[in-house]
Amino acid sequence: MIRRLTVASLAAAASAMTFRAIARRGADRLLAAPRTLPGEAALGPALDALGGEVVRLRSRDGLRLAARSLAAEIPAEVLPDAPADTWRADPHEAIVLLHGWSGSSAPDLVEYGPFLRRTAAVLALDSRGHGGSDDAPTTFGLREVEDVAGALAWLGERGIERVALVGMSMGGGTAIAAVALLGDGTMLGSDADLTAPAHVAPPRRPRIVAVVADSVAPELAVSIGSRLRGPGRRLVAGRLLDAAARTLGEDPRETEPGRVVGLLEGTPLLLISGEADSTVPIADARRLAAAAPAGTVHWVVPAAEHSGAHGTDPVGYETRVTDHLRAAFASLRRARPIIGPPGQPSADLPDVASSVED
Repeated sequence: MIRRLTVASLAAAASAMTFRAIARRGADRLLAAPRTLPGEAALGPALDALGGEVVRLRSRDGLRLAARSLAAEIPAEVLPDAPADTWRADPHEAIVLLHGWSGSSAPDLVEYGPFLRRTAAVLALDSRGHGGSDDAPTTFGLREVEDVAGALAWLGERGIERVALVGMSMGGGTAIAAVALLGDGTMLGSDADLTAPAHVAPPRRPRIVAVVADSVAPELAVSIGSRLRGPGRRLVAGRLLDAAARTLGEDPRETEPGRVVGLLEGTPLLLISGEADSTVPIADARRLAAAAPAGTVHWVVPAAEHSGAHGTDPVGYETRVTDHLRAAFASLRRARPIIGPPGQPSADLPDVASSVED
């Protein structure tokens, strides 16, 4: 009997060690996202057609990041005698485009850049460990917030006063976490970097006026588990995240969207989900929308897969996103005009409506 118990104990210990080793290897794969996607090499001509400028900037914690900056496109109809309600891009506004897990910002820039730049200038950022940016673990928004902080500083140095964040999948989660952790820029004391040297004047911080988050899961275990095979996928995903947390010394789940989205009160948020998304099932997407502040709009696109809403309904997608961003930019222009008479009072921001799925 004792011998059988000993053998069983040794077998259980060996099994546990094997599982931990497998979990550690799985976690390493999560933290080391592929820098580029297979089809990116063919995007050169499309990127050249977009134009813009390849830039380098630093994250708040010192990593060198690659990005591509597109100037706002001025439509032909914007003439001095154009109607008053014609949209005019403002040189003090920009959109930061954040990509998902694996690959660079190039595919998203080619897909979304042409219509986003009709509203404002676009800065497409390669997150740490992706594209042309410095090596670093992928942390699903936890440390990528530092990349957003670096992008905001870079834009602030160039006179940008108002910024919208547009993110796909992991990028959407990063956008939500960035507002929750960095603040929207309205409370200078609270939003300041407490680690910055006291004798160095920080660049002017742009205001984050709106967020568009496409294909975002409330918990990391949802999107990671969907990519696994076999039973108990979300349980296994949780174990992989446990191992990733041990490797990083901090847990990426601390800033997952479901935990922090409620802190975006006052920042217009558009959530976009595909009804046929197998990575973020629609029931989970609706849980995130339910946790979001009042005024959040959740647009569900029939038949759209993960990050496929634009491809499924390009006209509807571009209209919804453009209207959302322009309304947010315009409300801040009215509240704090770029040029106005001295002492002119600021208009109050519009009231926030209740959360709605459309």
